[in-house]
Amino acid sequence: MSILWMIIIGFVIGLVARAIMPGRDSAGFIVTTVLGILGAVIAGFLGQSLGWYAPGEPAGFIASVIGALLVLFVYRAAIGRRSTI
Repeated sequence: MSILWMIIIGFVIGLVARAIMPGRDSAGFIVTTVLGILGAVIAGFLGQSLGWYAPGEPAGFIASVIGALLVLFVYRAAIGRRSTI
C-alpha cells in the first residue's frame, strides 16, 4: 500500500511542479509521476544533508515540489537539446 501512496503523492507533486513551471512538453502520467517521486527523493536527500530532516524522515510537500521543479528544469534542458531528425 505504501508504493501506491508514493505513486499518488508523486503524481500530485509532479502536477504541481508542472503547473508552477508551465511550458510545452509532452510528459505523460508516468513521466509526471517519476518527476514528483524524484523531486521528493532529492528534497529528502538535500534536507538530510543540510540537517533539516532527521535520517529516515520524508521531505515535506513544499520541499518536494521544489525538488520536482529542479528535476523538471533538468528534464526540459535535456529534452530541449535533442534534435528531431
